[in-house]
Amino acid sequence: MALAPDHDVAEAKILSQICEGRFDDPFAILGPHKKGRVRFVTAFDPGAEEMTALSGGKRYPLAPVTGYAGLFHGKVSGTKPYTLEGRHEDVVWTVEDAYRFGPVLGEIDEYLLGEGTHHHIWKALGAHVMEHEGTEGTHFAVWAPNARRVSLVGDFNAWDGRRHVMRRRGATGVWEIFMPGVGEGTSYKYEVIGAYGDVHLKADPVGFGSQHPPETASVVRDISGYGWSDEAWLETRQSVQTRDKPISIYEVQLGSWKHKDDGARPISYKEAAVELVDYAKEMGFTHIELMPISEYPFDGSWGYQPVGLFAPTVRFGPPHEFRDLVNAAHEAGLGILIDWVPGHFPTDSHGLGQFDGTALYEHADPREGFHQDWNTLIYNYGRTEVANFLTSNALYWFEEYHIDGLRVDAVASMIYRDYSRQEGQWIPNAQGGRENFEAISMLQTMNTLTYGEVPGIMTVAEESTAYAGVSAPVETGGLGFGYKWNMGWMNDTLDYMSREPVHRKYHHHQMTFGLHYAFSENFILPISHDEVVHGKKSMLSKMPGDEWEKFANLRAYYGFMWAHPGKKLLFMGQEFAQWQEWNHEREIEWGCLGYHMHRGVQNLVRDLNHLYQGTPALYAKDCEGDGFQWIEANDAEASIYAWVRRGKPGDPEVVVVCNFTPVERMAYKLGFPTEGRWREAVNSDSETYGGGGRGNMGGITATRLDDQDWQGQPAAATICVPPLSTLIFIQEGT
Repeated sequence: MALAPDHDVAEAKILSQICEGRFDDPFAILGPHKKGRVRFVTAFDPGAEEMTALSGGKRYPLAPVTGYAGLFHGKVSGTKPYTLEGRHEDVVWTVEDAYRFGPVLGEIDEYLLGEGTHHHIWKALGAHVMEHEGTEGTHFAVWAPNARRVSLVGDFNAWDGRRHVMRRRGATGVWEIFMPGVGEGTSYKYEVIGAYGDVHLKADPVGFGSQHPPETASVVRDISGYGWSDEAWLETRQSVQTRDKPISIYEVQLGSWKHKDDGARPISYKEAAVELVDYAKEMGFTHIELMPISEYPFDGSWGYQPVGLFAPTVRFGPPHEFRDLVNAAHEAGLGILIDWVPGHFPTDSHGLGQFDGTALYEHADPREGFHQDWNTLIYNYGRTEVANFLTSNALYWFEEYHIDGLRVDAVASMIYRDYSRQEGQWIPNAQGGRENFEAISMLQTMNTLTYGEVPGIMTVAEESTAYAGVSAPVETGGLGFGYKWNMGWMNDTLDYMSREPVHRKYHHHQMTFGLHYAFSENFILPISHDEVVHGKKSMLSKMPGDEWEKFANLRAYYGFMWAHPGKKLLFMGQEFAQWQEWNHEREIEWGCLGYHMHRGVQNLVRDLNHLYQGTPALYAKDCEGDGFQWIEANDAEASIYAWVRRGKPGDPEVVVVCNFTPVERMAYKLGFPTEGRWREAVNSDSETYGGGGRGNMGGITATRLDDQDWQGQPAAATICVPPLSTLIFIQEGT
């Protein structure tokens, strides 16, 4: 283009569009271009009255293009890089010209992004601090296939969408630009002119950092070069997260675990790397599970309405400090799980909704693309690029942050099209059914990809239905998760425990029913945050009776839970029986530990965890039926339950007995699988735990029965079962 006074109509239209920030191919006009052997530079800066190019120690004034304010053009001899010097009255500034740099994305990136099979999209999209063509800066790339144009905006260009319109990368739908001089800590957004001409300011879907809410811009974060020191953990992880190992998870919402500065702020990642890690380790937990830490705009969503899936929330510190927490946990021998939310995302204007002026990430039809319960949008799992965005994000947390596991939120809402919908509010699948085949495929791909790429990791499904094969391998038709939350067990047993003991005999089956399906999946027994909010009461307040009985009930229940088949999960504050429901706006009730009864529950949970880790019979066959045998499942009148737990050959067996009435059973005859001495390893009525100190003086001796068995066992003993208690006996002398 000549950029001479006699522009033709087509040229004039393009120049007007450049000045208005509406031209979608700015690199065709702006920057350096050769005409024959001569280099010419065209620059646009709406704040400049004069513009000069500086190259090779020489100054080359650029002439204003008549009729187009801010547009300059002129000859710049040589081939050396140039900078631009602008002037407005007495103000002079010098900048690098973003339009003199070539593209960063290569052909392979372009091909994989276009195909929707880029497993590492965060290495192509997002904001990357780098050196490009000899200059330090940041490369930005974003997917917006239906946009008329996309501009990068920030403080570096006065948030003016006319100044840095990005380069469209052909049919991929990706826009990119290298911004010289822009680096760590810079706030930015994408200004998108949508498919129908509407203008949106959007945060970066693949951004590595964000401003602190309520501010909504993305922030450039250099996530390269962290000095990990967790090699020993990563090498052994594969042997400690399997079905035959003890897994006891401490679920934490960092914003309310502990507050600092007299309650003015939540604990930081760096502080948690010391205090949370030390506490979880001392309490005997094997893993810490963090409620969602992907950036989210609304505190009240607890992170379950994320906007920045690739950005650890800045509420607790920058990305490297989150790595400090993970690294410290690994050095202490603890695993880190995070909640991952691919089931929905909020409608906030800076988020993914209508990202390029169309339903890009979500379905256009609200019967498929809108969650009525949560007023959020649903991903279009059937769109290849969207599924790739999600599966790649899962891999990102494993590879970049050394996460050990993902707990996937609300899986049931993803795999059923009619989830929480009435007739006519949902669209059947291609076969006329209710299953969401596209979501199922995405989850299977995610599990296949992550387990295949990263040794030793685990994925966990929060799935509340009877969908078969959640933790079965993908090749057998399963979803491919490592574990599934046992929501049925949790609902039944908590309902039972909430009842007055006098009524429990009529609901005896609620404590036994879980064993009918306990080995159909690889289960985790969860007492999560969802059970202690929104009027459900705290764990202690759920229990019936006076204060002493409440504590005794809860201790007995925890003993039941830790001795029951299945891995364990307990939400923060429940390990010391706080009185109040969880409130995300304040820290958990640490002051409770000033009282003996609360310390007693904490002591019990600590001891249960250590016993669990040190007793193979309590974990080695958590997911296998031959590791469990009922001794007494039918004594409804006394509300007594008893069973055997077995590990591998040679492991000492464990016998468990629970009494869920406030009546002491002074001489209860209980069957045992072998004669001999059985140590009373845990008695929830111990004075150490706040109980009455009744029990069996540290153990019992079971005697072989000559003529017949008792409760199906060849030996028996007469034991004392304290009121509202759980006893755990371990076989000695094996």
